[in-house]
Amino acid sequence: MDVFYDSESVLLCADPVKKAQDCIGLYTRWLDMNAATRQQAIIDSGRSVVRVLDAPGRPDKPSLVAAKNLPRRGLGTAAGRIALVHSLAHIEFNAINLALDALYRFRDMPVRYVEDWLRVASDEGEHFLLLHGRLAELGSHYGALDAHDGLWDMARRTDHDILVRMALVPRILEARGLDVAPPMIEKLLQLGDHETATILRRIYTDEITHVEVGNRWFRHVCEARSLDGTAVFRDLLRGENSAYLRSPYNHAARLQAGFNEQELALIKEMEADYKASTMKN
Repeated sequence: MDVFYDSESVLLCADPVKKAQDCIGLYTRWLDMNAATRQQAIIDSGRSVVRVLDAPGRPDKPSLVAAKNLPRRGLGTAAGRIALVHSLAHIEFNAINLALDALYRFRDMPVRYVEDWLRVASDEGEHFLLLHGRLAELGSHYGALDAHDGLWDMARRTDHDILVRMALVPRILEARGLDVAPPMIEKLLQLGDHETATILRRIYTDEITHVEVGNRWFRHVCEARSLDGTAVFRDLLRGENSAYLRSPYNHAARLQAGFNEQELALIKEMEADYKASTMKN
């Protein structure tokens, strides 16, 4: 197994179903190797060139538009539920690419780092396939509606430094899912859509572990660089990055995912500071 070359191949795959299946296959192959073989696979594969990827492989549809141009639909209609599932499928498709890029791009890391992100990519692949199947049951498909490129745009903005990537993707963007999923699940159950609620509950449970991976490796890099993680996090949230913060926060889930009380207080503080600055302007 050439772990980085194989990850690059999956990153560049434009077929979303094949990409998802190949992610699951990558992790399965990794688990089939012993510890010595895994270590050697990283050493051998690490000699290959890391490509600058302006965009991963993706299908022609969905068309990518500004997030503000996406229509808002309530969950009370069939069209609204299709739009929700399509949006979630798009998030999971991008999450596959983000997980693969995290291990492909940042190579001077322990074996456990590679294994963590292969597992995350595999989980995201399973999530996408579940949502892909649900869209079919609802009479639609991935690509039928427009979407936005916000998640991969953050990958572009953080491709220069693993510390910035771990701080802003798992700990900010992906952690947002921990806040919005429980009320969404409850609403779906009230509407009688138990099938979609079950899928979303599975995603929510897995995402807690994915955010924990990001938290753990953020702290690992801070320690390796002799940096104060809270101070670094505060500096990275100053300015436009605070625009991604949205209360209310799922305090319990975020603690379970590896945040500490000081960080959660900082997130609320930075959100308030950003709102105050935008009101002045």
